[in-house]
Amino acid sequence: MSSSPVLSSKGSRLALLVVVLCWVAVLFDGLDMFIYGSVLPHMLEEKALGITSGQAGDLGSYATFGMLVGALTAGTIADRIGRKKLMLSCVTLFSLASGLCAVADSVAVFGLGRTLAGVGLGGLLPTAISMVSDYAPKGRAALTIGLLMTAHHAGGILSAYVALWIVEPLGWRAAFWVCVLPLLFVPVLLKWLPESLSFLVAQGRRDEAAELAARYDVDLPAPKTGTAAGARWGNLAALFQGREWIQTLLYWLASFGGLLLVYGVATWLPTLMRSEGYELGSALTFVVLFNLGGIVGMLIAGRASDRFGAPRISALWFALTAAGVFLLSVHMPLALTFVVVFLTGVFLNSAQVMIYATVSIGSTPDSRATAVGWTSGMGRFGAVFGPWLGGQLLAANKGDWGFTAFALAGVASMVFIGIAAARTGKRTAGDGAGQKLVGAAH
Repeated sequence: MSSSPVLSSKGSRLALLVVVLCWVAVLFDGLDMFIYGSVLPHMLEEKALGITSGQAGDLGSYATFGMLVGALTAGTIADRIGRKKLMLSCVTLFSLASGLCAVADSVAVFGLGRTLAGVGLGGLLPTAISMVSDYAPKGRAALTIGLLMTAHHAGGILSAYVALWIVEPLGWRAAFWVCVLPLLFVPVLLKWLPESLSFLVAQGRRDEAAELAARYDVDLPAPKTGTAAGARWGNLAALFQGREWIQTLLYWLASFGGLLLVYGVATWLPTLMRSEGYELGSALTFVVLFNLGGIVGMLIAGRASDRFGAPRISALWFALTAAGVFLLSVHMPLALTFVVVFLTGVFLNSAQVMIYATVSIGSTPDSRATAVGWTSGMGRFGAVFGPWLGGQLLAANKGDWGFTAFALAGVASMVFIGIAAARTGKRTAGDGAGQKLVGAAH
């Protein structure tokens, strides 16, 4: 009996190791995702590969399109080969794709590299979330997923420092060579990352899963009963029954505008700030502050929604985001601009999370997963559109309209989610949905 606490402590440390490994993998995911926006000012100023502003927007959209493909296929592939192998494959793919970007001799080759990187980036995050859910300390799954999401923004911060410290002396290609380094992390994952418990249970390898659960001191997931194809399509059809189609459309439009805003700003923030007259060092500091705000926002979003209700917080957060993004088009004192960028990061990066929480609350238990999944999927088309929109505005010499256009997307999402919340007429405070869905924003 006296050895039980020791075993439990050892198991907890092993489970923590899984969380740390996933956190580092998502850190590299964030680095690769944000590196393009961080080095884009250099590429445009140097006319690297003969790139134009319009092409720069297209290239940003290639990555988010790849992420759409990766996110949509990750679940199916993971069910076949396991989440561990998929994580290894995703890290390998976006690392090698970054190498292709580093040696690209044309916009087409660079675009292919960003598209392939996007597939790996889009597949990694949901897989890491599933893995962490399996190995999170007992009763701490939501908190652990929230902490995992901070890694993505930490990667964004790292991308700014790569641009500051490496690109200036060595050129933009060096930044993409840095993004190849996660390949060295693959053997670490291969050795220390266990297979997902949920996958083992689903494959009928329950004894193996039980042994791992005992070793890591975590709960063994219950077997999931398969959902028939007819039932899945029935859940989707339920989203359009009667006047429910209005509610569904409002959620989808809000998600589209939210992810347009997230990825549009993430791609173009340094370049647009440069066009506003800020020095490159300051423009990249904005990336650091924006992602620091994102980390803070992820940590407070769930608690705020639990207290005041996810729909209310989502609408308020989008209103504050729109105000912050619009203010970035006004040349303010540098210190004040730093504050605005940080607060914009706080609200922008967590407003999208609250959309998913709102959808979850307003859906029936049977259709909840379908409703959240399709809302996220439709929103990803906004993620593709956002970088493209910024590029088109710059190509038309309308760069000063960039922040205004993104702010209008925030206003639209605020209106859509506000109307949807008013139509449900439900009390939503105190249900914990914000923490449960904190990992769905990307």
